[in-house]
Amino acid sequence: MKTAVHTTQAPAAIGPYSQAVRAGDTVYLSGQIGLDPATMQLAEGIEGQTHQVFRNLAAVARAAGLGLEHAVRMTVYLTDLSHFARVNEIMAEYCREPYPARAAVGVASLPRGALVEIDCILYGA
Repeated sequence: MKTAVHTTQAPAAIGPYSQAVRAGDTVYLSGQIGLDPATMQLAEGIEGQTHQVFRNLAAVARAAGLGLEHAVRMTVYLTDLSHFARVNEIMAEYCREPYPARAAVGVASLPRGALVEIDCILYGA
């Protein structure tokens, strides 16, 4: 059985998907871009957007009764791979060891002109 997870503390879905879906002890978080949930506007620059992405992911994780410490897998999508090192530094502010498994992928574009998007899988009872 699967159940949707929703919170107003993260941006509302801008398509036919859930912010997250719980299936047993696993929660699959949809990709988040750097939208401020109150204004639905993108944060400025790669640093602002990356911090907002992690705040959004953390809010959805909390709505599922978990936190980013339960992250087992993340995928980072970047429109410019030169931002890779800075995103790593910011990720280290939100994730602790043991760090989740992760991939970073360069993409041509992201929704709303975002510079970064991250999705996440959480595991925890």
